[in-house]
Amino acid sequence: MSGRPLVVVGASAGGVESLRAVVRGFPPDLPAAVLVVLHTTPGGSSVLASILDWAGPLPASTAVDGDELLPGHIYVAPPDHHLTVLDGRCSLSRGPQENGHRPAIDPLFRSAVRAAGSAVVGVVLTGMLDDGAAGLAAIARHAGATVVQDPADALYPSMPQAALSLVPNAATASADKLGPLVADLVQQAPAIDPTPDDPLLNQETAIAELDMDALNDPDRPGVPAGLGCPDCNGALFAVPEGALTRYRCRVGHAWSPESLLARQNAAMEGALWMALRTMEDKAALHRRLADSANDRGAPLVATQNLRSAGELGEAARLIRDLLAQEPPGQP
Repeated sequence: MSGRPLVVVGASAGGVESLRAVVRGFPPDLPAAVLVVLHTTPGGSSVLASILDWAGPLPASTAVDGDELLPGHIYVAPPDHHLTVLDGRCSLSRGPQENGHRPAIDPLFRSAVRAAGSAVVGVVLTGMLDDGAAGLAAIARHAGATVVQDPADALYPSMPQAALSLVPNAATASADKLGPLVADLVQQAPAIDPTPDDPLLNQETAIAELDMDALNDPDRPGVPAGLGCPDCNGALFAVPEGALTRYRCRVGHAWSPESLLARQNAAMEGALWMALRTMEDKAALHRRLADSANDRGAPLVATQNLRSAGELGEAARLIRDLLAQEPPGQP
């Protein structure tokens, strides 16, 4: 089959409008299957496939495990499932979250490279943090075409900026220009390549697909990072991949540096709120004990409890001040 048979697209916050603009620009005879990941919440259902089906000339549907990939069709990842490419078909799994997401963009991009080598066009659209950047870099390393929404056009520019930091030569354009650009790249592309010899990429993709051989492999890549996984508290291993170092724990959760910092900030905030609640509960209990001591005619005990309540109140005030500040490392 001539031309690039796979187009993979990733988006997050603000992504629905950008995706509509992209698919609106596709020609009706696009000779490639299009696979889309949009970060979604785990519960409920997604109407994204219906939105994209109405937005442009190509039919769109929510991916079903085992769907054959047909040119000129858009396949959308369902909530709470990674979408990958396996043997020319859609593969869905509830594998470990990557960058705090399922579906995540990086597993789709890596699986596309595994399936088609350089015969892939990868597209990163608007979103927060940096999911998709490592996957786009994998496409670039294997000579695939890389496309990024112009950060100035993105409602949330973080994902496009992160992608461009790793793949500075990626083509950029506003969302309404990306459809024709992708179509041109598909037409210019070589025939599909054989699966590349990239053990790290293949293993990382297999982990997302819940391949037990990959998950139980004692020779998993990476070296101890001295960090804990914020999702399971397991040890994280640093996995160098080109210019980027990512992190993965033994059960499979994967993190880019930015995503790991964001999840650590969230965990730290949760711990601070818990500490604040505990201190305020203890202060309230000390005040009750002081009242009880006064009723019994034990002023010394009452004074000690009031002193403890005051110290806890001051500590609680300091924690509230910390919670009012921006987390370290955030703009």
